[in-house]
Amino acid sequence: MESMMTYASYSGLPDPDYQGEFYADVPIKRGIAWVIDTLIVLAMVAFIVVITVGIGLFFAGFLWLVVGFVYRVVTLANGSATLGMRMTSIELRRGDGRRFDLGTAVLHTLGYSLSMSFVLPQVASIILMLTNERGQGLTDLVLGTAALNRAARM
Repeated sequence: MESMMTYASYSGLPDPDYQGEFYADVPIKRGIAWVIDTLIVLAMVAFIVVITVGIGLFFAGFLWLVVGFVYRVVTLANGSATLGMRMTSIELRRGDGRRFDLGTAVLHTLGYSLSMSFVLPQVASIILMLTNERGQGLTDLVLGTAALNRAARM
């Protein structure tokens, strides 16, 4: 029964055993994309601090959360990839193979934000990305999503 559920939830994604090029180097690319996205959010927060004449510095943590959340939702909903993911030629896909819509982008970003808030889920997510055949993190496993190489078209 469980294998049927797993098959159904990933029926639109390439099979990692027969189409491994879709998942090749994805964990490394996700790490590089994460660094790029972090720098982009940092630049946006720094810009807000500057235009608020330093007042934003008192709310830097809150700004980081809000700006990062909005940045991820908007970029994922409008192309199924953050700018960092686009630079590393990967994109996220739903279990049915389709690109993210707004709802999936919000859920994925919420899952990412929650896992980043606690050490153990984040460590578990990294370990999962490095060890499972689709390079999925914790949020990906819960939502049935996966990151794919854009060069290998479906």
